[in-house]
Amino acid sequence: MSKACALHILVKTREEAEKLKQQLAKGADFGKLAKQHSLCPSGKKGGDLGEFRKGQMVKAFDDAVFKGPVLEVQGPVKTQFGFHLIKTLYRS
Repeated sequence: MSKACALHILVKTREEAEKLKQQLAKGADFGKLAKQHSLCPSGKKGGDLGEFRKGQMVKAFDDAVFKGPVLEVQGPVKTQFGFHLIKTLYRS
């Protein structure tokens, strides 16, 4: 079974996610932005979700982590929770 480790930032609106993505593209620290802006409890840990298996997350999130590029910020990805910026650290 595939496993991955990822960071994410969860916000309410696509616009907010886009603004944060622009800051990340200019070199902002993902962990610091997660602590300041993420609505998910993982924000306190810099957005770190730890390691998880394929199928443990909602489909749109899972697809981004397991099909998208590693070490690049993806998103905004819409789920029932809001809009995510996702950075997959590794997968196996």
